[in-house]
Amino acid sequence: MTDAPRATVFVTDCDHPSVAIERRIVEDAGLGLELRQCRTEEEVAVACRDAAGLIVQYAPITRAVLSSLPRCRVVVRYGVGTDTVDIDAATDLGVAVCNVPDYGVEEVSDHALALLLALGRGIGTLDRAVRGGDWSLATTPGIRRLRGRVLGLVGLGRIGRAVARKALALGLEVIAHDPAAAPPTAGVTPVGLDELLTRSDFVSLHAPLLPATRHLFDDAAFGRMKPGAFLINTARGGLVDTDALTRALAEGRLAGAGIDVLEQEPIAPGHPLLDQPNCLLTPHAGWFSRDAFAELKAKAAEEAVAVVTGAAPRYCLNPKALERGRGGG
Repeated sequence: MTDAPRATVFVTDCDHPSVAIERRIVEDAGLGLELRQCRTEEEVAVACRDAAGLIVQYAPITRAVLSSLPRCRVVVRYGVGTDTVDIDAATDLGVAVCNVPDYGVEEVSDHALALLLALGRGIGTLDRAVRGGDWSLATTPGIRRLRGRVLGLVGLGRIGRAVARKALALGLEVIAHDPAAAPPTAGVTPVGLDELLTRSDFVSLHAPLLPATRHLFDDAAFGRMKPGAFLINTARGGLVDTDALTRALAEGRLAGAGIDVLEQEPIAPGHPLLDQPNCLLTPHAGWFSRDAFAELKAKAAEEAVAVVTGAAPRYCLNPKALERGRGGG
């Protein structure tokens, strides 16, 4: 008599240095873990065909993929966004979809505030001036006191609320427009998007990328923003039309921008946005700290283990799939 094969969780793709954290958690639960490096639907369907669960970084998880993996009960996305996962198809097939929405709240909100402070104080310009031998203040005549200026938040979920809390402590007035109609937050004034654009000295994006929010910031939106305003994006690159942003910076409609996420990552060499001295760019690093990285990996593995072993996950995005179960009617 032979033992039944262990249920196995497959990591479809991962650019992390190792999956040691995930392996420990999965194997301690009596399951197996396999790492693959899939980029296409076809690769996932072939390489992960025996998966009881998937942990996904960038690989596309479509209806065709899920239909080809009859044992798969859960898809867990490293991170918050699930743009590459067909949640409707997963629900139809009884496959739970989970994410890790809270691992980097402090890091992303800190990063947004760091970009805001750097822009507001002209840090990038001053740094370049000093390195070029200019010790004067002539390069930053427009610096203004931060206290009393208006920060407009687009999106008031976990990260948006954390930014609001920290910004209020700095003396900023905080207003917010939330496309998902989040509940009120103490100290934050809810406004419509048009009012936010015309009033805000700083606009910081914290909304999800949905069909309704793609290119929410385009030429028209930049044209409505307060003259001399700054844009900060630590949410999703697709919220901003990159070409429109480049034009707004080059034409002086924006005083500057702090951008951690772009439509195309990495940004193409020679892209004109790279030539804008009033744009601070970071490489999708807002979420990162050693602490957040370890938490992300652990929570992703824990979600996969929970569903595969029949326990309740913490962050299921389609609870109907749990009710139905794989193969249910």
